Amino acid sequence: MAHSGFSGSLTSPRFDLAVDMGHPFLNRTVDGFLKIGAVGACKVAAEETFECLHRGDVSKHKVERALKKMCKEGAYWGIIK
Repeated sequence: MAHSGFSGSLTSPRFDLAVDMGHPFLNRTVDGFLKIGAVGACKVAAEETFECLHRGDVSKHKVERALKKMCKEGAYWGIIK
């Protein structure tokens, strides 16, 4: 019986940020806050972009609302980490 397979690897891009707060624990905490907060902000950006494209309209008010929501969600996700 013939057998076929798939061999490969998948890697994600690395994002390293040098944060020096003077203490290793503080460095890791701030680094984690920024990285996880960026994930939360990207999630909101994708959701808001989809909503604008789905409805077919973009306004200054909606962009401002999306930016505020990105900041709030990013801070929330960063704190949860």
